[in-house]
Amino acid sequence: MTVCEQARALFTAQFGTDPEGCWCAPGRVNLIGEHVDYAGGLCLPIALPQVTAVAVRRRTDNRLCLRSSGFDPVDLDLADRRADGWAAYVAGVVWSLDPPGFTGADIAVASDVPVGAGLSSSAALETSVALALAELCGLPTDTAGRDRLAAACVRAENDYAGAPTGGLDQRTALHARPGHALLLDFADGGAEHIPFDATTQGLTVLVVDTGTGHRLVDGQYGQRRREVEEATRLLGVTTLRDAPSPDPLADPVLHRRARHVTTEIARVQDAARLLRDGHLRELGPLLDASHRSLRDDFEVSCLELDTAVDAAVAAGALGARMVGGGFGGSAIALCETQRVADIERAVTAAAARRDLPAPTFLRATASGGARRC
Repeated sequence: MTVCEQARALFTAQFGTDPEGCWCAPGRVNLIGEHVDYAGGLCLPIALPQVTAVAVRRRTDNRLCLRSSGFDPVDLDLADRRADGWAAYVAGVVWSLDPPGFTGADIAVASDVPVGAGLSSSAALETSVALALAELCGLPTDTAGRDRLAAACVRAENDYAGAPTGGLDQRTALHARPGHALLLDFADGGAEHIPFDATTQGLTVLVVDTGTGHRLVDGQYGQRRREVEEATRLLGVTTLRDAPSPDPLADPVLHRRARHVTTEIARVQDAARLLRDGHLRELGPLLDASHRSLRDDFEVSCLELDTAVDAAVAAGALGARMVGGGFGGSAIALCETQRVADIERAVTAAAARRDLPAPTFLRATASGGARRC
């Protein structure tokens, strides 16, 4: 049974009727470009085949009734404009989008995007709901319309869920194309689809879920964002994308934060050039450099992530790095396909030696964005 079929079945079981429709949106893995979306930077993600699906039927009593295969049920009055936990991601989209004529809904959710793994399960939920509401309420869903949906989802996560994310996840979930990476420009809002097919080059993007869940609402992510904003102010630029160098910053912490952002943006530019030329194999050193920068300058890695990255590279990965907001979650490793099993065994053994949680693995293929299913 597909995830969309699971959402439909859950809806019927919980609400005793069929939904008006079912929509899904993918998780994502960012090849490179971490913690730069809110600094006017560049990011290079792909959408995952794993999705979150929502089955929806509208109500007329201004209530939102939410059911999930993974979380407790929630019923709330939309007039309260208050929600906690996973419901905040759904209700926040409703309040941020404010679709015309919307008077509530029954929503059933199913997902195979790992939660807490740094693979954007929250944005997959938000964008599937946003697309459902847009289609049900007659909002545009072309490229510009999807930009507006992404902005509403960012507001939902910032204002209602309390996570100060920058928009990478939501834009990826709404705009991704199969077989392509998505070069996102957060200075001008641009997006470029770049062909990305690791399989044809005998390569695999291996995702390592360390089993150490992360939470973007625990304060560390917000602290990094405030440090970037302070560095930007002190350098007298609009964004760190405009800063020629972090050297004028006397504060060593702010200097390191700014150095990560400026060097990471340069790495994304190099990675995009390699992909345009079909040189995917040469991404490895850029991934390694990105991880070192996230670990040492931005200080968002952790023992579990470092262990996974180091073990993957030692076992023959072309390059590896942590992905997502950090403080737990997942890493990626660019591997020759015939070496994937050996790399998985090496990463698992390294975690066991340090008494860390046993990692799990998935193979990332560039997939499509949010859609009706």
